[in-house]
Amino acid sequence: MKYEQLAKDVIKNVGGKENVNSLTHCITRLRFKLKDESKANTDVLKNMDGVVTVVQSGGQYQVVIGNHVPEVYAEVAAIGGFQAAAETPVKEKQGLLNAFIDMISGVFSPTLGVLAATGMIKGFAAMFLALGWLTSTSGTYQILSAIGDCLFYFFPIFLGYTSAKKFNANIFIGMAIGATLVYPTFSSLTASGKPLYTLFSGTTFESPVYLTFLGIPVILMSYSSSVIPIIVSTYVGSKIEAGFKKIIPSVVRTFLVPFCTLLVTVPLALIVIGPVSTWAGQLLGAATVFLYNLSPLVAGALLGGFWQVFVIFGLHWGLVPVAINNLTVLGYDPVLATVMGASFAQTGVVLAILLKTKNVKLKSLSVPAFISGIFGVTEPAIYGITLPRKKPFILSCIVAAVGGAIIGGMGSRGYMIGGLGVFAIPSYIGPNGMDTGFYGMLIGMFGCLVLGFLVMLFAGFKDDEIKTENQNNGIGKSESLVKQETVASPVKGSVVALCDVTDEAFSTGAMGKGIAVEPAEGKVYSPVDGVLTNVFPTGHAIGITSDNGVEVLIHVGKDTVKLKGKHFTPMKKQGEHVKKGDLLLEFDMDAIRGEGFVLTTPVIVTNSGNYLDVIETEKQSVNFKEDLLTVVI
Repeated sequence: MKYEQLAKDVIKNVGGKENVNSLTHCITRLRFKLKDESKANTDVLKNMDGVVTVVQSGGQYQVVIGNHVPEVYAEVAAIGGFQAAAETPVKEKQGLLNAFIDMISGVFSPTLGVLAATGMIKGFAAMFLALGWLTSTSGTYQILSAIGDCLFYFFPIFLGYTSAKKFNANIFIGMAIGATLVYPTFSSLTASGKPLYTLFSGTTFESPVYLTFLGIPVILMSYSSSVIPIIVSTYVGSKIEAGFKKIIPSVVRTFLVPFCTLLVTVPLALIVIGPVSTWAGQLLGAATVFLYNLSPLVAGALLGGFWQVFVIFGLHWGLVPVAINNLTVLGYDPVLATVMGASFAQTGVVLAILLKTKNVKLKSLSVPAFISGIFGVTEPAIYGITLPRKKPFILSCIVAAVGGAIIGGMGSRGYMIGGLGVFAIPSYIGPNGMDTGFYGMLIGMFGCLVLGFLVMLFAGFKDDEIKTENQNNGIGKSESLVKQETVASPVKGSVVALCDVTDEAFSTGAMGKGIAVEPAEGKVYSPVDGVLTNVFPTGHAIGITSDNGVEVLIHVGKDTVKLKGKHFTPMKKQGEHVKKGDLLLEFDMDAIRGEGFVLTTPVIVTNSGNYLDVIETEKQSVNFKEDLLTVVI
């Protein structure tokens, strides 16, 4: 129960358990799918002791905890009951990129811990063999190899489980589909059997046929370690299962739904989905290697330099299936190899900050961040130290680009999914032992560590660059990953949700995100420091651009433009620079209402698409100058 209070506070500030669709976690983050992200108290969470920061990306609300996230996750899941709730997620609209990232993270993230662990064991076995400490015939080596190979060899079964959970299907149906794909009899047929005939002879897709199903030829593939076939098959199976659930009576649904689903899905997987997905995977592998081979040095520099940016926004998930597919199809992967220097560049920068800083708080943050970085977990370093100070983060990206170019230029390749940081080293020992690519990886990794340290040491930084104070508990805390600008209420009155405004131009969000206020007094004050970019001649609306570039529209009433300026008295002119709280406009509420107009006043961030989010106040009423909107920049 060590993290019980933290778990309760996190649940409360994500909007309560009723606001949570589902919850997963990765190495350092709690990954929430919220029904309404605007209900989360992002400011409170970011300043909470035990929380590093909050990231909203890839359709997920990510609370960065640090290395002890599994323990916190267990408490949050137990207190909120989210494990059960996750079985019936609420569907929501997402962009294609967000949907893809969400699907990939949901399918792969549960396996990554064990996948890394087995890969490390296999890597160390390869290293012991290369160093002559073990022989390939020794029992010790064979047992270590079996442990190392087991998960990846039977990967379709594990992915059948995680894919079924992600697609809201019966997890055992997903596992059964995966187990069928790696059924040993099929492998023995292709190894020693004589084909009945051959399809697509003389083409790239030439395929011997060893058996048929109801007279239909089955193209047997090697699905061990494969990724795409089982994910696609499970997705199709989830739709087939849902269809049978609708038509099969509930009294026999328990066994007839799996019975019918497997009878339809498995033959479909073996006859169509498996072969097509395998060919697609082979094309994907060939395409990535082709692009990489155009210039390994340039590809390495780009991937290495931007890797930490990808991690921040969760976009690195898009490369995980590519890498695993390359291992399956090609037996090696050059893509993720190029980014291995990034964590060491980040770690070297943190080490320099640790040695140079006189700030006790910063020094205390740097020690665990450095240790974590050595083992490949850099989120504490990124969010807690380098990114808020900008220059260290930028320098670490530049150094990572140099490391990526070295690794790419020397042809380094990964031969298994192994550990992170120093534990990843054995993963780059190839079938021929420690070759040029392996030594290139070592140079890239430790070169980034040294170069990052030296660059940061001589570039320097200000110890007091960031000093913000948690007003709730007085604990000093570094500035968070996400900057914010607060938009004050320009009018006094009752808060109205934007969707409840009768003017569809505002209620539909077409003009941007925001909120509305039902005025209690006929005055409008400036909500930000900025320039009056648009004072309408009729006086009913004012546009202001803050000093940070946030564009705010204040529109007094509905259709009040028809008054042609009557009852409105502007107090400032267009082009003037104003301060937050300056009086901008006065209007006669009684006279306007007397002419039949509604005075509900939307306050809109018209360029809200440029920002991560616009969070509305939860207050029922506001006074002049009180916080109304928070723009997450």
